[in-house]
Amino acid sequence: MSERTAIVTGGGSGIGAAVGRRLAADGTRVALLDLDGEAAETAAAEIEKEGGTAIGLAVDVTDRAAIDAAVADTRTRLGRPVILVTSAGAAPIHPFLTITAEDWQRTLAVNLTGTFDCCQAVLPDMVEEGWGRIVTISSSSVHSGAPAMAGYVSAKSGVVGLTKVLAREFAGKGITVNTVPPGFIDSPMLRATVAQGLFALEDEIAETPVGRVGRPEDVAATCAFLVSEDASYITGQIIGVNGGRNI
Repeated sequence: MSERTAIVTGGGSGIGAAVGRRLAADGTRVALLDLDGEAAETAAAEIEKEGGTAIGLAVDVTDRAAIDAAVADTRTRLGRPVILVTSAGAAPIHPFLTITAEDWQRTLAVNLTGTFDCCQAVLPDMVEEGWGRIVTISSSSVHSGAPAMAGYVSAKSGVVGLTKVLAREFAGKGITVNTVPPGFIDSPMLRATVAQGLFALEDEIAETPVGRVGRPEDVAATCAFLVSEDASYITGQIIGVNGGRNI
C-alpha cells in the first residue's frame, strides 16, 4: 500500500481518525478531510509523528467545490487518490413530526449527498489508475431503525444503495466498493446521542453478544482489509462491525 494515496472524510476524530491512523500505519499516504480543519491537521500531525505521511484539510462535505479542491490538493501533494473512506456524518435527533425541511435537507446533504459527491470526485482517478477502493461508512441503524433519527437512517440507507450501484458499475475497472455499517462504536457521535438520552449505553452493551462497546479501531481494521489487495474479490457487500448485533 506504500505507493497509494487515500482520502478519509470525517478524518479529524472518531472512526475517521482511526481509519486514517490505520491506513497510514499500513504505509498509505493519507489526506484527512474534516469540517473541523484544526482537528484534521492535528490528526495528520499525529500520524506524521508516528512516521506516516498525512495532511489535514478543512472540508465541508456539503460543498462540492470544496471537495473538488481538496481532491486536487491531495493529488498534488500526495499523489493520485485511489482509496476513499467516507466517514463524515451527522446524526441529529428530531422527533419525526418536528423535522423541518431544512433539518431533512441538511442531514441528507451531509450523509448521503456528501458521500455521492466524494465518490464522484475521486472515481475518475481510480478509473484512470485502473485500481480503486471505496469504503462507505453507513450505519447499523439501517437494519434496526432508530427513533427520532429519520433523516439519518434514511440517508444511511441511501448510502447502502449507492454503494451497491457503484460496485456494479465500476467492478470491471478494478474498483471495489463496499460499506461498513458500524454498530455501537465509542465515538463523538455515539457519545452525543447518549447525552441526548436517545438510549442508555449500558442497555445497549447488554444486548451486544460480545459484551462491550466497539472501538473506532475495530472499524478501521475492517476498512484496512477492504482496501487491501486481499479483498479484491469482495465488492458490493455490507460488512457489519457490530459485536454480533444486527446479523
